[in-house]
Amino acid sequence: MIDHRSIDTNDEMPLTEVKKIAWILVLGALAPMLDSTMANIAVNHLASDFKSGIDLIQWVITGYVLSMAVAVPFTGWLTNQFDGKKIFILSEILFLLGSIGSAIAPDLHMLIAARLLQGFSAGLITPLLTSLLMSLAGKNAGQLMATVGLPMVIGPILGPVIGALIIEYMSWRWIFWINVPVVIIALTLIWWKLPHFPARDEGAHLDFVGVMLTSSASAFLIYGITKAAKAANLLNYDTVVFAGIGLGLIIIYIIWAAYRKTAAVLPLSLFTHRSFNASSIGLFMVGLIVNGPMLVLPLFFQNGRHMTIVAAGLSLIPQGIGMLVARPMIGKLTDKLGARYVVMFSLVMSLIGTLPFAFFNATSSMVLITIVLFIRGIGVGGVFMPLMTDAFTGLEKGDIAQATIGTRIIQNVGGAFGSAIVATAMANSMQNALSGMKSKIAAGAYHVSAQQMPAHIKALTAGFQMDAYHLAFWIAIVVSLLAFIPAMFLTNKVGQK
Repeated sequence: MIDHRSIDTNDEMPLTEVKKIAWILVLGALAPMLDSTMANIAVNHLASDFKSGIDLIQWVITGYVLSMAVAVPFTGWLTNQFDGKKIFILSEILFLLGSIGSAIAPDLHMLIAARLLQGFSAGLITPLLTSLLMSLAGKNAGQLMATVGLPMVIGPILGPVIGALIIEYMSWRWIFWINVPVVIIALTLIWWKLPHFPARDEGAHLDFVGVMLTSSASAFLIYGITKAAKAANLLNYDTVVFAGIGLGLIIIYIIWAAYRKTAAVLPLSLFTHRSFNASSIGLFMVGLIVNGPMLVLPLFFQNGRHMTIVAAGLSLIPQGIGMLVARPMIGKLTDKLGARYVVMFSLVMSLIGTLPFAFFNATSSMVLITIVLFIRGIGVGGVFMPLMTDAFTGLEKGDIAQATIGTRIIQNVGGAFGSAIVATAMANSMQNALSGMKSKIAAGAYHVSAQQMPAHIKALTAGFQMDAYHLAFWIAIVVSLLAFIPAMFLTNKVGQK
């Protein structure tokens, strides 16, 4: 039976009803979140099939991310103007078409075009999911965010695992075909079971200038940061130019938003709320705490421990299980205690689950690694959700859509920045170590015979590689410690009646 109800966001709904709505929306966001990481694993296979260079193939990944960034600022205006259910259905249909287009793409240009459509629709779905649910959350925001955040936290974990299995045993095209049944099931449930979310303010005008500025700023920043990861240099020409343009556009937007006040797509008044500011800083730092190690862990297993791509992907499953275990507990604790101590506890767990990787090597016990990954999963899952929840604390319901846009932009940029910092640090570490090794070889510093030298060089290179991985984990550890600072300014309900 089709649900014809319209949600009145001014009324408190029973938690059981809200959770039903949450799970339907989460199912709709699952494919986009998995797809954002599954495709990364197929880059080399795409290059082989399309007989193209990695620079062009990379746009299959980069285009998706940039298209997501461009779409995010439109969600606030769309929820003001149209029924939230209809926007969600349209976004799902666009993602479905993008998935089919990617799966049947006869050439690279069509694949990139289809991925742009996928990315744009995903950029609408993710903030829309958060915005609709937070408008109903009330005092149960933590538990709902635990549900809403599910695809966001398991996407980076399960995406590479599923992608690796598909690449190993099937065609890369199944990375996109697998979305089709998932999206069709989600569309069916949304159509039949999801109530309507009436337009919030049909008289609101689109802040076109603000949307263009925020979209362009985040796209330029992400692209510039991505170029830094590739060049292993934060000050390379492309990064300085594109990130510089992005920062310039942010300054222009601040001036524009000061003029537009509450009519701006992202009002500056949001930044007068302490919890929003603390959450935003924390979410940016989580980009490095999560994305940095997620970049390194598959390399650690494949190169450091000589595992196959499938075995490396499967080795990450304990981290995903840790996230799933933490999810319901973290949500309830956030509603009861506030975000401050939940985030602090989760940061401690994240540190416990990351610190050993700064010492693990090729011979470390896999049982111990599995336990540590499980603990890390609990910590990472517990950091993200309370931060997202607290970003909305103290805001009026009319500000939720704009706050969602702000937090999503910050997450996107923070995630790209985290990957770039780690990739740059590892590359520089390797370059410096290899350069030093070459100098020592030329100086005859290694007392090794000519026959033994190749094996000696191979062993030294493996050691340098492991040192680079250790450095990446140390960076995540330091950032985790620094994240305690914004955590201190989050909401605290302990001792309050």
